[in-house]
Amino acid sequence: MKKSYIAVVVGTRPGIIKMSPIVSVLQKQKIPHFVIHTGQHYSAEMDDVFMRELGITSEVFRVSDSHKKTLHGEKTAHMLAGVEAVLHREKPGAVLVCGDANTNLAAGLAARKLHILLGHVESGLRSWDWRMPEEHNRVMLDHISELLFAPTKECVENLQRESVRGEIHLTGNTIVDALMLGYKKAEQKSSILQSLGLIKKEYLLLTTHREENVDNQKRLNGILGGIDLILNEIGLPIIFPIHPRTKKRIHQMNLRTILEKLKTKGLKVIEPLGYFDFLALLNGAKIVLTDSGGLQEEACILDKKTITLRNNTERPETIEAGTNVIAGTEPTVIYEKVILMLKKSVKRAKHPFGDGKAAERIAQITMRALKNGINLNGSPQVKT
Repeated sequence: MKKSYIAVVVGTRPGIIKMSPIVSVLQKQKIPHFVIHTGQHYSAEMDDVFMRELGITSEVFRVSDSHKKTLHGEKTAHMLAGVEAVLHREKPGAVLVCGDANTNLAAGLAARKLHILLGHVESGLRSWDWRMPEEHNRVMLDHISELLFAPTKECVENLQRESVRGEIHLTGNTIVDALMLGYKKAEQKSSILQSLGLIKKEYLLLTTHREENVDNQKRLNGILGGIDLILNEIGLPIIFPIHPRTKKRIHQMNLRTILEKLKTKGLKVIEPLGYFDFLALLNGAKIVLTDSGGLQEEACILDKKTITLRNNTERPETIEAGTNVIAGTEPTVIYEKVILMLKKSVKRAKHPFGDGKAAERIAQITMRALKNGINLNGSPQVKT
């Protein structure tokens, strides 16, 4: 086993963003490492754009055909087998996963079965909604990981409450690191607003991709109905970078006619964007409507008013900070929350996600654990 080697696992675009600062630290400090890409997301081309823009130049091992699998168990099993094969061959000393996607559970299980040190970046998040596949994944990962990198104090408290076996480390969120690096580049390199004919603070941004929404016709209809009400009453365009999953479901559910109607009212449907273009689009938006957990964080860090198109959130800190409200998927509630946020003045102290040095802490803690080992006996404690 190559005790000094660290395997960094990605497989979704949010995961690539959040792990890129860690990879950057490993690259700069010349810490031996490699990246495993599980291929969970649909577009390898789009993932390559993200990795290139975020400066990931490390050796990358890819699991093929993951996007062709449909059921959760089938996809997770396929990625588990693919990651296990890489880990068995390359024999790293530690594996780092991030978040709640099937990618991370697959890689975490592979590491656990091979007795490789496992670190969970972004641990301790809880929606308390057991219907969510993401909730299953994050809870299981937290209970099989030796190193738990919690982004906020609330996440630390969740982990302590559940008596996890691993070491708990309050590190901050790597999304802050990524935004600090990406924000300036987005301002310099992106011309997305000009190409779409947009003016800052004179448009809304919409994203939706979660299974609970886009695989449920009533909920997806509700979101589109809410967009209809907003377009009828507010008079601002809504930019909608459409996720491949959402696009597919709209076609399958025969909702194309509704989507075309919304386009005539000011909904601009565009293809998924690279990181810098999306960041520029986010920074210029007046309000963000989303079911993405990561986007709730990014919007909070950038002081963007956010409407969450779900009935709960595993990022309650954004609610407490005043930048985010829960709307669910009922059309009238979505519209009312937008009106509320348009009138609301968001004034708060520093965002709750850390100082932009989370990646450095995670790399240092991982290397220290590889060198000295860790003791999992006794009750869980927060380490410094």
